[in-house]
Amino acid sequence: MKRPRVAVAGFQHETNTFAPFPTDWENFQKPGAWPPFALGEQAAQQARGLNVPLGGFVDAAGDFDLLPILYAAAEPGGMVTAGAFDRITGLLCDGLTETPDLDAVYLDLHGAMVTEGYQDAEAEILARVRAVVGPDLPVAVSLDLHANLSPEFARLASCVSMYRTYPHIDMGITGGRAAHLLARLLERGTPFATAFRQLDYIIPITAQSTRREPGGRLYAMLDGLAGPGGEPGVESVDFAFGFPPADIEHCGTSVYACGDDQDAVDRAADTMLGALQEAEGSFDSGLVPAAAAVRRAMQVNGPKPVILADPQDNPGAGAPGDATGLLAALLDSNATAVIGMIWDAKTAQQAHTAGVGAIIDAQIGGQFPETGGPAIPVRASVEQLSDGQFLCTGPMFGGLHANLGPCARLRVRKGGADVTIVVATNRAQNADQEILRHIGADPEAYKVVVVKSAIHFLADYEPIAQEVIFAETPGANPCRIDTIPYTNLRKGVRLGPNGPVYEGPP
Repeated sequence: MKRPRVAVAGFQHETNTFAPFPTDWENFQKPGAWPPFALGEQAAQQARGLNVPLGGFVDAAGDFDLLPILYAAAEPGGMVTAGAFDRITGLLCDGLTETPDLDAVYLDLHGAMVTEGYQDAEAEILARVRAVVGPDLPVAVSLDLHANLSPEFARLASCVSMYRTYPHIDMGITGGRAAHLLARLLERGTPFATAFRQLDYIIPITAQSTRREPGGRLYAMLDGLAGPGGEPGVESVDFAFGFPPADIEHCGTSVYACGDDQDAVDRAADTMLGALQEAEGSFDSGLVPAAAAVRRAMQVNGPKPVILADPQDNPGAGAPGDATGLLAALLDSNATAVIGMIWDAKTAQQAHTAGVGAIIDAQIGGQFPETGGPAIPVRASVEQLSDGQFLCTGPMFGGLHANLGPCARLRVRKGGADVTIVVATNRAQNADQEILRHIGADPEAYKVVVVKSAIHFLADYEPIAQEVIFAETPGANPCRIDTIPYTNLRKGVRLGPNGPVYEGPP
């Protein structure tokens, strides 16, 4: 029997339209903790065994003849430039054109990419792919839990699987589910019945963790709605919490279901939507003002560190990662702590030039003072240097080779404060302890550990934590939904759980 010929590719970006910098071609060449840009067979080979969707698909696709085209990912950031989007999508479509006799396509996408020309970049990717392969060829897609999906995207995809954990420890599993869905679709020989629903309120990122409620309970429902444990005729049900810092029409939570029976698929989607509506009052951003968060962290007693998150300056949600609000609060409160990593290529280079043991006068962070506060002047000792290349070991990024560029561990003693600062040349959120450990800053050796992350850090850091606190400081990843200055959001959506109704731009 002929093995299905399946073209595979990945094109990943989570776009924060409020970030103060664009995402260009060069950003896809330096993806931080993600696999590097690759063409052809290398795109699949480098993903094997990794917790990324393409890796999970490749590992699960034993019955397919895989034809890899490309993999491109960039750290979350501002809008993708037209040049970068057209170049990568052009390589994808050229690869499809040059690959004859295809039976299907698999795409590892994010679902929240925005470009200079397209609010819904993934729908545009699918439209361009459809222009090459036609309207009927099966196109399977895997998506991030933070996808902002549109009806047009749902119409263009043949089947969809989404992450079900946040932190995203199931990215590879999601790719594997996409492979199984595609195999089922090819065996069926006709299109799935599908259903798409959109929730009428936006959920804050800091309330979306599946390690917390109601997220854990809601995602646990999915297996009971589809497959062997669900209603006959329903193959798969997924929902995406959405990515709030995106000023687009279809920002927010959505549900996607597919299967053999349209009525059953519709019922399953409606059940999931109803559960999300009933849970509205249970979502809470959980933010504590910075100064109060630091005071609370210092008052906690116990053998383990307090993990203090800086979610509104989370590079994993497109913020720069150089905001200084929490650093200022640490110094003002005479705290003993480590903070990292801060995106500050200038200070990293200054430290490398000075060398270990040197005392430097540095300006930490503050490249975008309008969103994250001004640079903080410090006199610091250079404690350790690195090239920023190391192997991640945590549950989410384990096995991935990070490339953060030149990094430095600095120590600032000011008044009663004793603060260790890790700065790096390339942006990445701190979701893996190796970001600190690789440069000699063992998180378990500090009373307070400040991480530039919103939720992903929980997978690797919460097991060593006495307590976790989410601090509120200025940043480009707003977590209080009713403060986000939307202008393009569809009318009638509530800005946060039980929040005000969006009626259009002021």
